[in-house]
Amino acid sequence: MKLKNYFPLLVLFLTNQNVISQTIQPQYQKQVEELVNKPTVQKAFEYIKSIDEQTIKDMIFLTEIPSPSFHEKEKGLAFAELLKKAGADSVWIDEVGNVIGKRKGTKSEKTILVEAHLDTVFPFGTDVTVKQKGDTLFAPGIGDATRSLSVVIALVKTFHHIDIRTERDIWFAGTVGEEGLGDLKGMKHLFREGAHPLAAHIAIDGGGLEYIVNGGIGSLRYKVMFKGSGGHSYGAFGIGNPHNALANAITAFVPKADAFTKEGPKTTYSVSVLGGGTSVNSIPFESWMLVDMRSESQEKLKGINQLFLTAMEEGLENENAIIRSGDALKLEIEKVGDRPSGLATVESPLIQQTMAVAKFLSGKEPVLSSSSTNANIAHSLGIPAVTIGKGGVGGGAHSLDEWWMNKDGYLGIQNALLLVLMVGGY
Repeated sequence: MKLKNYFPLLVLFLTNQNVISQTIQPQYQKQVEELVNKPTVQKAFEYIKSIDEQTIKDMIFLTEIPSPSFHEKEKGLAFAELLKKAGADSVWIDEVGNVIGKRKGTKSEKTILVEAHLDTVFPFGTDVTVKQKGDTLFAPGIGDATRSLSVVIALVKTFHHIDIRTERDIWFAGTVGEEGLGDLKGMKHLFREGAHPLAAHIAIDGGGLEYIVNGGIGSLRYKVMFKGSGGHSYGAFGIGNPHNALANAITAFVPKADAFTKEGPKTTYSVSVLGGGTSVNSIPFESWMLVDMRSESQEKLKGINQLFLTAMEEGLENENAIIRSGDALKLEIEKVGDRPSGLATVESPLIQQTMAVAKFLSGKEPVLSSSSTNANIAHSLGIPAVTIGKGGVGGGAHSLDEWWMNKDGYLGIQNALLLVLMVGGY
């Protein structure tokens, strides 16, 4: 039953570009084998196993701190303390709330970002107490992405305890605003123009080790609102009705969007939330909706975006054309989400390294996919980026029944360790 429940979690990451049995170039397989045979790495592997119980405790501790998007401060402060205790050289919280622990490199010519996100999709008031049933832990947010935060802490502990130094600086971070309307706030800040340059980004936010996210699915999200004066459904009949305009807009958009998305890279659209109106005998003064559009192609995303904006204007015009009295309706369109797309090719060194490590530890062929993760920003900028698994198995992501089970969970930390060593220059 547990493995069956795990399938929906995999679907989140196998959204589009599923590429099985990719060719791993021999030099990267050799690099992994040589790295694993180093005595220091063997000690690190054993240490990761030895702290497994504490890693679970860290995960439970962080899970039970509520952290909806835009409200990650308390969890961020707790995460910062764990980074300090783990042995980070320095720890700070930036202007938007990202928590960063630095492990200084021997050369420090470049900086590698290794991160997990602090926020969850659950509002305040959600019971986030971790409950255990047999070998399984249950709590909203325990897998997405608090398990990933505990992996980051375990990595810092390992680097400090074994005294491992890479050539490049490593930033171990907990970032804000990954979920929903958070709109990758933390990552946009870290990769903003003029920020400290980051040479590569390793996001820990995936499923099994062999499932590797090498592409970012871009998205555009809007809140659309039609506004009027409102009035009595009989006495004010003839004034503009915002609900009519909204319905007209959706009707104008969907057939065009349907035709547009039948060809080319997978592109999707969804009218996701509707609202407005006060009573059955009242013409509403406003009608609104939240709309989500996604594509792994930036060009396709731009195309469906234009169809959408044109349809909204058409819906407004159609309703205003039949108004018998009163002022014309008004249209307000607010962009509430903008995630760029991008792709790291299978031949790129970071993806080759990730596949080589994953295959070595899991014994399975790697599966590449595109998804919407923190790595979207780096992908869109052409900066090497990848999203990897957090270890263990889990399911029910974004639901109150979310669960995680420590089935060889240490492998997720070992997987991340090897990749950081390879990218960081060890």
